[in-house]
Amino acid sequence: MSEMDLNVMRHSAAHIMAAVVQKLYPDAKFDIGPATEEGFYYDFDMEHRLSPEDLKVIEKEMRKMIGRQLPFERKEVSRAEAQALFEKLGQTYKLERLADIPEGETVSLYQCGDFIDLCRGPHVENSTQIGAVKLLSIAGSYFRGNEKNPMLQRIYGTAFASKEDLQAYLDRIEEAKKRDHRRIGTEMELFSTHEEIGPGLVCWHPNGARIRHIIETFWKAAHYEHGYELLYTPHVGRSLLWETSGHLDFYRDGMYANMEIDGDPYYVKPMNCPFHIMIYKERPRSYRDLPARWAELGTVYRYEKAGVLHGLMRVRGFTQDDAHIICTPEQIEDEIREVLRFSLYMWKCFGFKEIKAYLATRPAKAVGDDRMWAQAMTSLEKAVQAEGISCEVDEGGGAFYGPKIDLKIKDALGREWQTSTIQFDFNLPERFDMTYVGQDGQKHRPYMVHRALLGSLERFFGILIEHYAGAFPLWLAPEQVRILPISEKFNDYANELAAELRKSKFRATVDMEADPIGGKIRRGRNARIPYLLIVGEREAAQREVSVRSRANGEEGTMAFADFVAKIAAEQENRA
Repeated sequence: MSEMDLNVMRHSAAHIMAAVVQKLYPDAKFDIGPATEEGFYYDFDMEHRLSPEDLKVIEKEMRKMIGRQLPFERKEVSRAEAQALFEKLGQTYKLERLADIPEGETVSLYQCGDFIDLCRGPHVENSTQIGAVKLLSIAGSYFRGNEKNPMLQRIYGTAFASKEDLQAYLDRIEEAKKRDHRRIGTEMELFSTHEEIGPGLVCWHPNGARIRHIIETFWKAAHYEHGYELLYTPHVGRSLLWETSGHLDFYRDGMYANMEIDGDPYYVKPMNCPFHIMIYKERPRSYRDLPARWAELGTVYRYEKAGVLHGLMRVRGFTQDDAHIICTPEQIEDEIREVLRFSLYMWKCFGFKEIKAYLATRPAKAVGDDRMWAQAMTSLEKAVQAEGISCEVDEGGGAFYGPKIDLKIKDALGREWQTSTIQFDFNLPERFDMTYVGQDGQKHRPYMVHRALLGSLERFFGILIEHYAGAFPLWLAPEQVRILPISEKFNDYANELAAELRKSKFRATVDMEADPIGGKIRRGRNARIPYLLIVGEREAAQREVSVRSRANGEEGTMAFADFVAKIAAEQENRA
C-alpha cells in the first residue's frame, strides 16, 4: 500500500473512532482527527475522563462499525449550511475550524454512519477498506496547541493494511520501549534531570560524561582535519546584540528573560551565530581570509513549553554542534559539497548508514536577491547529486533568510530522525553589515552558511542510546573491558592487566566483589560492557585471559597481548 493510500485509510479510521466516541459519549465535542506519520489521532472535549479500559471498548466498537461496510459520503455545502449544522449539533470547535476556511474555498463534509465531520478528505469508499486498527494511548492536548485554550483529550491510534503489518508495528513499539533512552539512561547511570534544578536541564553522570568526552574529542579532531577552527563564546549577550540579529523581534518568546548588568539588559543566548559574526567583524577581512570555517560546541538555552520536554530529545539547555562558513560567492559550491561530505562521514562513523536529504526551497516571503537564491539552490542540489544520496524537495519550505538541506537518518528500528542542517543565511550578513574586500579592491557581502552536523549533543546522545539500546560500540563504550577474577587470589593479576589496558588508553576496571563468577558475569552483561575477561589460576600462570564478548559470547582463552591487539584494531576501525 502506498503512503498516500495508507494516510487515507488512517484518516478514515480516525472518523470511525470519532463516530464510536459520539455514540458512547453523546456530550463529546470534536476538534480535529488527522492522519499522522505512524497512525492517527482525534481530539475530544467531554466530561468523561478516558482510561485505557475505555480504549478497549472503543476499539471493539470500531471493528464492528468497520465490518458494516458503511460508505464515506462527501457533501459540498455552503458556509451558512455548515454553520447551521454545527450550531445545531453544538460542535463549537467545528465552528472555529469552519471560520479558518478562506472565503470562496469549497466547504466539504464527510459522513459515515451517523457521524458527520468538517473535512477536505479524501477517504476510503467504505469502512471495510480500513484494515487492522489499534488504539494506542491517551494524552492531553490544548486546542490549537495554545495552553491558554481548553485542554482536550487526544486518542492516538494506528491502522495498517493487514494484521501482519500491524503486529510488526506493535513489535517495533515494544522494542522502542525497551530502547527508551530515559530508561537506559537510568540503568546505565548516564544522565538525569531534576525538578529541583529545573525541567529540561540535564545532568551528565560519569558514564554519560565519559561518552560525551569521547564524542567531543572525536568531533574536535575531525573539525581540525576538515579545515575548521574552533571558537568559544559567552553564554550571555547584551540586548543590543539580539536587537541587531533580530532575535528579540522574531524569537523573544523562546529566549529566557533578560537580566540587568551594570544597568544594561542582557539575555542568555539561544544561538551562537551573533557571537561568531562579531569575531568576524573584529577586523577588516579580505577574500584571502575566506573561507572562514568556524565551529563551536556552544551551550544555548531556549524556552520550551513543559508539555513538550522529553528526556534528552527536547530540553531547555543544550550544547549545539554548531558551525558557520563565511565565504565568497565563488567558493560556495565547493564549500557546500565539502560540508555535506563531512556530515555523511560523521554519521557513518557513529554507525548510521541510511541517510536521506530534504531540500527546502524559497518561500513566498524571503530576503536576498534572486541571483543569491538561485546560486544557493544550485550549490545545494549539486552537492546532493555528487554524493548520490536520496533527496526529496520541500517546495517553499526554506526559511525566509535562505534555502537549506536537512539530513535525516534512520536508526536500528527504522525510525527517521532529523539531524544535520546546512542552512544559507542572507539575512544576518545584511543586519550586521558583514563585508570583505574582493580582488577588485571593493567591499562585497560574503555568503554565510549555518551548519550543524549532530544537531545538539543532548538529542544526539538520546538517539545514539536508542540506536544501540545502550550497547555502544567499543570506541564509545564508557567501560570497554571489565576483568573478573574467579577469586580474590587473582585480584593482583586482574589489577595488573587493568593497569596495562589503561596505559594503552583503554577504559578497564576490575570487579573485585566477593561474588561467584556467575554473578560477576551477569552483572557485566547487564552493564552492556563489550568485553569481560575471566582470570583464574591457569590464566595467571600463562598470562592469558578467558574472553567473553557482548557480541559473540565465549571467545575462548587467548594471550593477553593478542587480546590487546584485537581490541586495538576494533577501536581503530570503530567497528
